[in-house]
Amino acid sequence: MPLTLADVGKAYTIVRITGKDEVRTHLRNLGFVENGIVSIVSSINGNLIVEVKDCRMAMNESLARRIMV
Repeated sequence: MPLTLADVGKAYTIVRITGKDEVRTHLRNLGFVENGIVSIVSSINGNLIVEVKDCRMAMNESLARRIMV
């Protein structure tokens, strides 16, 4: 399922990253890699604050839909 459908506060394993090569590369550079752990800190109107590799960052809904957990 896409990260946008995940529950707040639970840890998930990233299964795959979809999208164009430049989008996948951008997400990998931010730390979103296959078999990595990601958790949602908060969700407001589909926009997320996520924690990956002990770092919190905000992302919009379209980018979060590219991350499959």
